[in-house]
Amino acid sequence: MKALLADWKLVLVMGGAAIAAVAMIVYAFLRPAEDPEAEERKRRLHLNQIGRIAEGQVVDLVENPAEPPKPRKKLFGAAASPLADLRPRHLVSYSYAISGVVYHTAQDITGLESQVRLDRLVPGQPASVKYDPSNPVDSILVADDWSGLR
Repeated sequence: MKALLADWKLVLVMGGAAIAAVAMIVYAFLRPAEDPEAEERKRRLHLNQIGRIAEGQVVDLVENPAEPPKPRKKLFGAAASPLADLRPRHLVSYSYAISGVVYHTAQDITGLESQVRLDRLVPGQPASVKYDPSNPVDSILVADDWSGLR
């Protein structure tokens, strides 16, 4: 023990590593929850800025009932539950082809109804799709200030 204390540099490094480990564990339990709506908004904005346009078509429009929010789990005590979004969810599935590869995907357009005329949305309707050139599977049909629906 006396030899260990004599090497103060080693003790300092070990103490720093222990403090860093405790800080990482505390952060893992106490970090703020990510808002999925905000993450999706960022993804749409990014794709709208960098995306290339490909021709595609609407496959289907599905309206799902709203799901009740799931309570978040916290380390100590109960967490405040988010306000329930009771709007029905509108999912538009669409397909597009890039370099001979056909992609089928869907986008939740709930909250973007001002960009879309749901009464005119029909299967087989042509549409423009914005996609990430470095990851063509990542695409959007509608953004906050752009719509590929005609």
